[in-house]
Amino acid sequence: MISRLRGAPVGRTAEGLVLDVGGVGYLVAATPGVLSRAEGAGEVTVETYLHVREDALQLYGFAGQAERDLFVRLLGVTGIGPKVALAVVSSGSVDELRRAITVGDPARFQVIPGIGKKTAERIVLELKGSLVEDEETAGPVAASGELVAREALVELGYTVLEAERALARVDPELPPEERVREALRSAA
Repeated sequence: MISRLRGAPVGRTAEGLVLDVGGVGYLVAATPGVLSRAEGAGEVTVETYLHVREDALQLYGFAGQAERDLFVRLLGVTGIGPKVALAVVSSGSVDELRRAITVGDPARFQVIPGIGKKTAERIVLELKGSLVEDEETAGPVAASGELVAREALVELGYTVLEAERALARVDPELPPEERVREALRSAA
């Protein structure tokens, strides 16, 4: 298993980042975090996952251990392959995604290309019990309050992703209506 690569980014293709490690160019399908760090860098370290198929070996790259861990958990969900798992991990921060799973919010995943309603519900159902909040997750979340605040912002014209990002910048301990006010103030 190739767990980490450190090398010089020497190119980008439609499939991902080409990383030169000791004279060997590795093609890594990477998250946006990796791609932005590689932009103009002389050397980068990428956490990787090697996906082995009958006809191919594919490397997937992540900005950190938390991204890779979430990717691996997503691979355990029925019907989720590495390309869809990478799309999920690339769609937001690990904290946003873990929070959506913890509060039981499949709508957060339905906005990702390649994920329909049933797959989104399966992600939440199969991962909700296995995700234990740790120091990387921003504390406990009141499921109903989080969903109420997000839905209020969506009704005001935000997309689900914009609403999630706006609420991530606001104190989660506030009541839903105050969280919406603070999110709107910070956006103005």
